[in-house]
Amino acid sequence: MIEDFWADLYNEEYALYDLFLIEKEELEQVRTATNRIGAIFFKTNKLLREVSEETLAEMGFPRETYAFLRLKTIAAESVISRLDLIPNGSGYKCIEINADTPTFIKELFCINGLVCEQFGALNPNKNQDRLLGREMVKIISELSRGRSKGELSIVFTAHEDNLEDRETVRYLQKLSEVPSRFIPLHKLQIEKGVGLFDEAGKRIDVLYRQTFPIENLMADEDEAGNKIGLWLLELVEAGKLQLINPPSAFLMQNKAVQAVIWGLHQQNHPFFTIEEHQWIKEYFLPTFLEPDYFLEKGIRYVKKPIFGREGDTVEIYHSDGTLAHREKEQSYADYLPVYQQYIEHPSITFQSEKGKQTGKLLVGSFLINGKASAIGYRVGETITNNLSYYLPVGVKKG
Repeated sequence: MIEDFWADLYNEEYALYDLFLIEKEELEQVRTATNRIGAIFFKTNKLLREVSEETLAEMGFPRETYAFLRLKTIAAESVISRLDLIPNGSGYKCIEINADTPTFIKELFCINGLVCEQFGALNPNKNQDRLLGREMVKIISELSRGRSKGELSIVFTAHEDNLEDRETVRYLQKLSEVPSRFIPLHKLQIEKGVGLFDEAGKRIDVLYRQTFPIENLMADEDEAGNKIGLWLLELVEAGKLQLINPPSAFLMQNKAVQAVIWGLHQQNHPFFTIEEHQWIKEYFLPTFLEPDYFLEKGIRYVKKPIFGREGDTVEIYHSDGTLAHREKEQSYADYLPVYQQYIEHPSITFQSEKGKQTGKLLVGSFLINGKASAIGYRVGETITNNLSYYLPVGVKKG
């Protein structure tokens, strides 16, 4: 039993006591792919900060976020982001980036190494926890604007009753090694136009809100009907509060960004270099705001909301446009959808409490301040959802 970890979720086994072994060359392939894909996303984000409001509207961003989206508070577009990759032939295809509130952190930066020790394998994520901690300190220093870290009121927050959310945030707080406090989300207090405060009335300067997505924040109201979520965005816009991840991460979280990338690639647009166009061809999938391309060419495709997580509201379609598979959870149905070429997840065999099973493999690969970091695997059904397993990964010795 590992302290402060969620080996089971939703009364089901989540973390597998098994290890998927890969060659060192495969690890390097994932890291190369991650660095290149990340470079494309980060470069595109710089362009999107300058586009018209009409373009932001076409991408499905709420009007209330336009000023927030144009903010650039730190050098990196996202501090902690995770790519979801599907092994494809001799390479990988990126199906999305989780740039704003990625999960799967403690599993890869902490738990994976413990499991590798048990199985006598090399940990592909060795020392990545130290890197993550150093980068957190660097970002907090960048946000301090000349003030010492001791002067800043730094708060890490999460939903207190959610074990995964709470302990992920506490883990990050511990890694950062800066004077800070963990305060449950419901204990934070906001005063419109003035600031965000802790339960004792002390103003908060830097907020780490790992598991509270901006799209959810916008709809947040207090008991009196005040739009406190929008108040918080206004505080960030006024420079009265700093967020980690930064506003630019929310801009990149929108899956319509992949449609922008693919559209520029289709045009052979000079915004991307010849080498970058080759990376897009190699690692990205055709993605559009309409399904016409796939219907005309008779290609299977996936429909998913621009904002969505854990496979929620994802649908897979046959080449003739008829529905093939639909995730039962439909929480994000009100958001604009994107349409992306479907590719099959490879199947692997793994050991679970229920015995030997076969599942579909998805690779999670982290970017820390834009650089490749820890990797890990999920295995589950055709659509990777919140009931999919976490499968630790090790590197073969020799």
